Amino acid sequence: MKFDEIKKLHQKKYRQALGYCLIEGEHLVQELEKACTLHPALAEAELYVSEAYTDFPSPWPKHLLNERQMASLSETKTPQGIIALVPLVALQALNTAPIQSAIYLHEIQDPGNLGTILRSLAWFGGMRCLLSPGSVDPYNSKVIRASMGAIFHVPIELDVELTSLSHRFQKLAYLDMQGRPIADPSFAKCDCYIFGNEARGVPHQALASLQAQAYTIPGSGLIESLNLGTAVSLSLYQRQGG
Repeated sequence: MKFDEIKKLHQKKYRQALGYCLIEGEHLVQELEKACTLHPALAEAELYVSEAYTDFPSPWPKHLLNERQMASLSETKTPQGIIALVPLVALQALNTAPIQSAIYLHEIQDPGNLGTILRSLAWFGGMRCLLSPGSVDPYNSKVIRASMGAIFHVPIELDVELTSLSHRFQKLAYLDMQGRPIADPSFAKCDCYIFGNEARGVPHQALASLQAQAYTIPGSGLIESLNLGTAVSLSLYQRQGG
């Protein structure tokens, strides 16, 4: 791929058109290498490195960049000197994992929230991540950095319509201020957990049509709500037995 095309991968439309994304930083590249042992499709990556990383041990081809080129490719204030070019089809191959349970994220917008959620999903294991149309792109560099490499271990499905969930799952759950506490034994028996947009949540009319069960995370009442990433993490912890 031409260098000018690679620079365009910071934009979602070009990631989709060209079929690649960028993974920046030594830690994330190392996590990508670890994931290759579990997911051979990830072995198709290439590295773009500064002189400091010319001897970096890697199974992938390396391309040396000068400081100006690295700065133009990097999305961080201080370029880290190592960037992997990864085919999206390789990351999307993770969707073949035989995992039935899922969380569904409806129109979430914050890259940091999605990254945190992916980290929690990787930590607890056994679930896939479904994203509605209009959600933040999981291959956005901010999401990838916030996930700390978890994105290489969690099956992700894009553009999943909310209305399709009732055909795929038997027991749907969502969080609300009114509902059964998540400590209720029925919560762990659900196979899909629905979480909404940071500001608007999920339309109640849609939830009613899905016959989803409302649950709540009991709190002191001193604040109005929990951060989305925190709510998902607490739910996943409770689901595995608290």
